[in-house]
Amino acid sequence: MHTWNLVPLPPDIPPVTCKWVYKIKTHSDGSIARYKAHLVAQGISKKYGLDYEETFALVAKMTYVRTLIFVATIHMWPLFQLEVKNAFLHGHLSEHMNMEPPPGISHPPNHVCLLRRALYGLKQAPRAWFERFTSIMLSAGFVHSEHDSAMFVKASTHSHVIVFLYVDDMIITGDDSRLIQQTKDLFNPILT
Repeated sequence: MHTWNLVPLPPDIPPVTCKWVYKIKTHSDGSIARYKAHLVAQGISKKYGLDYEETFALVAKMTYVRTLIFVATIHMWPLFQLEVKNAFLHGHLSEHMNMEPPPGISHPPNHVCLLRRALYGLKQAPRAWFERFTSIMLSAGFVHSEHDSAMFVKASTHSHVIVFLYVDDMIITGDDSRLIQQTKDLFNPILT
């Protein structure tokens, strides 16, 4: 995913450390479904105003999510819940951020990873992902809702499609199945 480039260690910018986090995902019967590994940047050492400017990422308000589900039920609209794989990796960093190479990765001595994409653990990762998601939605003709900035609406006189984002989960509903499918296709490569 072109997450980083290996570059010589700059003398004036200390890199963040990182670690691997392992999980075992199980089925409801307790059997193993799959093994997961996440590379997590330990961005706690970075300082606001020096290493990053903004961390805030909008998240859908539960009141509006419940209302949307109610409206979809009343109108008998289809309702889809989608999860984005590695959501934060799809966010582009606007700040210069170096990270020590992950354990187990071979690299030249005195080199660090110049991050091109957000990683879990970076304070600005949720914001970077939300900005990327927003740019995709706006370029597809959606607009921010006046009521909740994590809700995106595409409406005409004949159709309505509504998308809510909650961190790495999306809810999609509306009365136009063709437009709903086009919306889902925007994210097909990154959905689980």
